[in-house]
Amino acid sequence: MQRFGRVLAIAAIGVAAMLTVVDVADARRAGGGFGTRGSRTFSAPPATRTAPAPAAPIDRTMTPRQNAQPSTATSPATQNRTGNARPGFFSGFGGSMIGGLMMGGLIGMLLGHGIGGGVGFLGLLLQVGLVVLLISLAMRFFGRNQRPAYSAPSATARTSATAGNPPSFRIPRIGEAVGSAAAPRSPAAAPAYGGGEEISVGQDDLDRFETMLKGVQAAYGAEDYAALRRLTTPEAMSYLAEELSDNATKGLKNEVRDVHLVQGDLAEAWREDGRDYATVAMRYESVDVMRDRATGDVVSGDADRPTEAVEIWTFVRRPGADWQVSAIQGVEA
Repeated sequence: MQRFGRVLAIAAIGVAAMLTVVDVADARRAGGGFGTRGSRTFSAPPATRTAPAPAAPIDRTMTPRQNAQPSTATSPATQNRTGNARPGFFSGFGGSMIGGLMMGGLIGMLLGHGIGGGVGFLGLLLQVGLVVLLISLAMRFFGRNQRPAYSAPSATARTSATAGNPPSFRIPRIGEAVGSAAAPRSPAAAPAYGGGEEISVGQDDLDRFETMLKGVQAAYGAEDYAALRRLTTPEAMSYLAEELSDNATKGLKNEVRDVHLVQGDLAEAWREDGRDYATVAMRYESVDVMRDRATGDVVSGDADRPTEAVEIWTFVRRPGADWQVSAIQGVEA
């Protein structure tokens, strides 16, 4: 029995260590977005037909966290719900008592003494089960007259309502005639979502976003820092330059060409602090490969076939200035 207990304990420790390694690896592989969306940096953009799945959160930004929505620790509504919530038996003194008894019984079983080994431990479980049943019945009897605290509509419900009625506007495909039925010229207004004053975005602006998509990808593939500085904000440029530097350090070069916009949707557009913001979901195709910087050999990707990607791009402009890319987010599968 002692030998079995030692083997079981060692196996449990090994499984726990393995799960920890897997969690760390998954967290490392799970990439996020970068840049800033103003006061909406830490809020997910509304879902659209182009990007119905949630966007990856922005995890590289210079925007302070104070601009995000109130956390559950500071939200008065959350504190009210938390203060009126009735704690379960296992979360209070009962949980500590049962945990201590079960731990003592388990140690006794593994060591072969204490409360009678394995048979004694089974008896202890039966006793604990009876105690839990009696306490649960008592709590249900004394708490049946309590009523749950009021809770306001959740953010998830608001998101679902927005996703169920996506904006009708879409960015025209490359090559479509301007002014055609597929590319209306009337301005598009994004749904109200988050802080700031909602604004309309015209067709000329959306055409500019499509051009900037191709321009940024081309500049990134050519490692043209001057073009990237012109097309992106200083913050977004710093993250792109960091990625290019990492590739160069590893002896790699990212080749991006033949960018073709398949579909796009305006997710939201607003004005705050004297700046205009527009967040657009874009599905595009491109030949995207990683090559060895010295030999030119393809390390990853297919140089002959384009691949499709869906990303959320946020653009910003100051009065009298051109649009610049301020944030890029991937879309979760």
